Amino acid sequence: MGNTNKVTIRQEKDNDFKEVFNLIEKAFKTEKYSNHKEQFLVERLRKSDAFIPELSMVAEIDGKIVGHTLVTKLKIKNETNEFDSLALAPVSVLPEFQKRGIGEKLIVESHKKAKELGHKSIVLLGHENYYPRFGYEQADKYGIEIPFEVPKENCMVIELIENGLNGVSGTVEYPKEFND
Repeated sequence: MGNTNKVTIRQEKDNDFKEVFNLIEKAFKTEKYSNHKEQFLVERLRKSDAFIPELSMVAEIDGKIVGHTLVTKLKIKNETNEFDSLALAPVSVLPEFQKRGIGEKLIVESHKKAKELGHKSIVLLGHENYYPRFGYEQADKYGIEIPFEVPKENCMVIELIENGLNGVSGTVEYPKEFND
């Protein structure tokens, strides 16, 4: 009959930080395309101008935090214009709770919330076989580039509203906290 424990998605609170830090560390421990420092990135982003409290979300089962996702502000810039967008990073689920749709619930909920808050698009670096199911497409299709060397199939973008990327092109400028 499997585990039918209900997953609740809610905004992260200050008293979740330590638990979330440990969760992110565990989630990326065996990930080969990781610098294993995502937990520190989240700490830096929480203190930055890019941070949107409503878009730092946790997944809970029976009061235990089993997943977390963070969506922060970024810019897409070209010679003449600058556009507001968001970065989805990281999405973390405790290893023993992976492959149960928890990451999916976090992503869907973060899209919904970002749209409610008036945002038009989200950029991410991620697995080319996972994110397209949520509507992500290769960013280069829109003339959007990432400022470092990474396979184009892993650079993706989604429009949260119809034509949300209309006229948008350029290079993604991540908050400086991503560079530490």
